[in-house]
Amino acid sequence: MAKRTIADVEVSGKRVFLRADFNVPFTATGAIADDRRIRMTLPSIESVLRRGGSLVLASHLGRPKGKGFEPEFSLAPVARRLSELLGVLVRKPVTVPSHSCVDDASRAAVTALRPGEAVLLENLRFEPGEKQGDSAFAASLAVCGQIYCNDAFGCSHRNDASMFALPAAMAGKPRVAGLLLAKEVQYLSGVIHSPSHPFVAIVGGAKVSDKLAALRNLIGRVDTILVGGAMAYTLLSARGIAVGRSMIQSDMASSAAEILALASRQGTALELPIDHVCGEKLEAHTPLRYCTGAIDEGWMGLDIGAATVQRYSEIVAGAKLIVWNGPMGAFETKPFDQGTMALARAIVSATKRGATSVVGGGDSAAAVEEAGLAGEFSHVSTGGGASLELLEGRAFDTFTVLDDG
Repeated sequence: MAKRTIADVEVSGKRVFLRADFNVPFTATGAIADDRRIRMTLPSIESVLRRGGSLVLASHLGRPKGKGFEPEFSLAPVARRLSELLGVLVRKPVTVPSHSCVDDASRAAVTALRPGEAVLLENLRFEPGEKQGDSAFAASLAVCGQIYCNDAFGCSHRNDASMFALPAAMAGKPRVAGLLLAKEVQYLSGVIHSPSHPFVAIVGGAKVSDKLAALRNLIGRVDTILVGGAMAYTLLSARGIAVGRSMIQSDMASSAAEILALASRQGTALELPIDHVCGEKLEAHTPLRYCTGAIDEGWMGLDIGAATVQRYSEIVAGAKLIVWNGPMGAFETKPFDQGTMALARAIVSATKRGATSVVGGGDSAAAVEEAGLAGEFSHVSTGGGASLELLEGRAFDTFTVLDDG
């Protein structure tokens, strides 16, 4: 996707409608738990403000019912954090002007914007038209901007009104990619279509069904696929290896066998765990057992073992391109995070030796953030679902409506 970016258009004296992804997590006390998605959008925001433009920022947050204002899903805390991060760069604090993104108060705040100022509209999903992709709702947003900018990669696989109908309604005006969106696509799509070799993909998570399309798209493109997480046990079972009480998808047996056969035909090495950290239950302090090869009856495989970590780390060490989507075990529950963290460190070491490393958002991104390693990778995606769909080879309608570069 070669698209014009916000850096390519003149913004001085212009009002830019910037669709961001500020869908950040919150603590039980209402504080922002992780502001990474806000920080990753700052380059696009700062590009507009530094060049004399003004900004109408818009995002969704959580899953409100779409029937009006719900205080627990308000973007007001995001506006406060944005003001802190932007500091003196923005002429005055960023505010959310109203409980609705399309009422008279919001429109007045947008109209009053001066160069160097920004306003954040309230949660788009308070309006039913957003999730419905409604063209009338999109038209009510279109009057807010003279330039449209999509910097919400994490939402780009959904044709919500602000993502597709809105730029369609702004035909004839500049419709560009934000700097984050351009970076995401460069790493997640560009590297796959023009990869360096050896190319290693690491695929984990709970269900083979969730990653089936990605596996099919990667086989034949990559040299090696390293598989972890509960999905590995469905594939091991398809190879005739006993997996005890490990979580498998019995209805995916034929698909798992098909994937194994496809990899063999296409010359892609598909590596499965050779040893396992097992528990009686998926909970902290459960009794543990280490199994090599087959898993003992009555035990659940919950993480890759030391021999698998060593094997996978050796393969990663020789890679020039590494794409990682999905943890190696039940990393949310200690001690079943160790395989994921060890592999993360191995990828960091490979990156320092010159490999390109891409973490495909979701649980993988959460794991490296938790480990304090996010800055050590070439790129950590902000979009779990969107990054997975790009790995599956899908095209996004939300990209087609942006101006070609």
